[in-house]
Order: sequence, then C-alpha cells, then structure tokens
Amino acid sequence: MMRLSLLFAHRRLLLLAMVFLFSIFAVEARAQFSGPSISPSTPVNLPIKPTTDPDILYPKNRETRLLAGDVITVHIYGATDYVPQAQVSLDGAIQLPLIGTVSVEGLTLHEAQDRIAQMLVNAGMYRNPQVSIQLIESPNSIVTISGEIHAILPIHGQKRLIDVLSGAGPFPPTASHIITIHRPGIDQPIIVDLGTDPAQSERANVPIFAGDTIIVGRTGGIYVIGAFKNQGFVPLTPNSPLTLMQAASVSGGPSFEGKFNDLRLIRTVGLERKVVHIDIKRVMNGKDPDPVLQADDIVFLPSSLMKSAIKSGGLGTLMGLGSLLVVAARP
Repeated sequence: MMRLSLLFAHRRLLLLAMVFLFSIFAVEARAQFSGPSISPSTPVNLPIKPTTDPDILYPKNRETRLLAGDVITVHIYGATDYVPQAQVSLDGAIQLPLIGTVSVEGLTLHEAQDRIAQMLVNAGMYRNPQVSIQLIESPNSIVTISGEIHAILPIHGQKRLIDVLSGAGPFPPTASHIITIHRPGIDQPIIVDLGTDPAQSERANVPIFAGDTIIVGRTGGIYVIGAFKNQGFVPLTPNSPLTLMQAASVSGGPSFEGKFNDLRLIRTVGLERKVVHIDIKRVMNGKDPDPVLQADDIVFLPSSLMKSAIKSGGLGTLMGLGSLLVVAARP
C-alpha cells in the first residue's frame, strides 16, 4: 500500500514538474513574434518598372568629359615644340605654357581643344592653331559595381552591360536580374531587366560609360525558420514558381520535433501581415494542395515541446527532477 502511494506521489510530482517547465517554455514561445508593427505611414516597396526611353538607354554622341585627376597631353599641329602634359587639378583647371590657367572640368575633349585654341589666339601666340588633346591617364575611367557583385573595373570608351558584368566575375544565384544604373548627369536611375531568355538579352545589353555605378540587387526569396534541418534564405528563381514542398526540400525537410499540423505561412500584403496555418503532413501526403510561395514569405514550423524534450534528452531530466521531488517529499 505504501509503495502504491509513493508511486502515485511520484507521478503527481513528475506531472507537476513537467507542467511547470512547459508553462515556462510556452511563455517564451508566445513571445517570439511580439514587437512593434508597421505604421500606416511606412512606405511600401513598389514594383520596379524598367526604363524604356531609348534616348536614356542608348545615348548618342556621348563623349568623355574631363574630371579632376585626369592627365592630358596637348598637341598643336605643326608645332613639335609645344606638347605640354598637364593634370586636371581639384578645382578643375590645368596649367599650360603661354596661356596659364585653363578651366576644363566637365568639358568634352573637343570642347577643351576649342577653348585652348581660342586662348592661344587671344594671347597672340598662334593665328589658327589646330589643337588636339590626348587623354593619358584617367582615374575616373572606371565603373563601380555594388550589391550582390562588388567590383571596380577600368573602362575606356563605351562597353556593354553584359560585358562589364562578365568582367566582374560569375553571376551569383542570389543576384537579381533587375539591374540599376546610376549615371552622372541623369537624375533618375536607369532600370534594366536582363531577363532569363538569352534571345531577349540583347535588348537589355545597354551601353555603359565611365563613371556609371551599377547596382546588382538581391533576388526575391523566402525565409525558412523553425524546426527545419537547415534554416535561412531560399532565393526565388525568375519565371519558376517555388512551392512549400520545394522550399522544405531545399531546407533539408522538417525535423522530428516539428509540429507538422501547425506550420505557419506568414505573408505581408501591403501593410498587413497574414498568418496561414498549414498541416504540412497532409501536404506531403497529397491530401492538401502544395501552396506556391511568394517573395518575402516566412515559413515557420514551430517545435513540439514534448518532441524537443525527447530529442534533447530533456525528458530524462524531467524524470530525474521528479525523482528528486519524490525523495524530498519522503518523511
């Protein structure tokens, strides 16, 4: 009779200990998604529209302009003794024999040639000089690539977008095919969609000039968290849908401790966040449809406290705690 009473007391204390610890864990689980919400005034990312103006995509007669740091050599036809070399200073000027200071920053080579020729005439040195300028060195003749690709490449004259991106290295799988180009002298960024069809890529292979900054954005994707073997970001492939089962497969599949009947698909629509509960086991068995995921979806699979305790050895710890309580309760 005494052994039976102790057994009941042991089970009662064990149950109380498990309920106490599980209640602590449950409070922590409920607090996972607490935090400030998005205010109505928060701007929402709008779809990016590619640039279609041909005058911006394919500018005509775009010449190199002199900037600070450029080194040039000035030649006068028939005057072999006048070949000065000069560097454009920070204030945009050069120093030349016979005429002194010449402001050339922002001028094209032809404009700078005309200005130097006119100053030589005004100084009474030549009647009709034929001036030519040769650009010897230019630290500004570069293209900067940032985002998913980082590179600074020298460029002389005009190159095409695909050639420049190829020179920066392989195109990472996380890189978006939407390319943003910031060009000096143009207020709005140039948006180009490379697409995925090689036959159509020639349309997006726009000319690139020195001073351009190319930004390669990150492709859209979904986030897998919770009781999956591999958690993290799963990129979306353009023109190819990604389903829940495919995302779960890429993430190594759900773990043993996952609550299969309580998978949560968290999706933000505008300023509203919606949570859809899905039984992933029914989807795996073909009883429920396999939902197609959208960019920025969050796939969250909560953990079962009991399964987590079994997996981590916590059940033995709880039973040990219950045994200690039984011993402590003995008279």
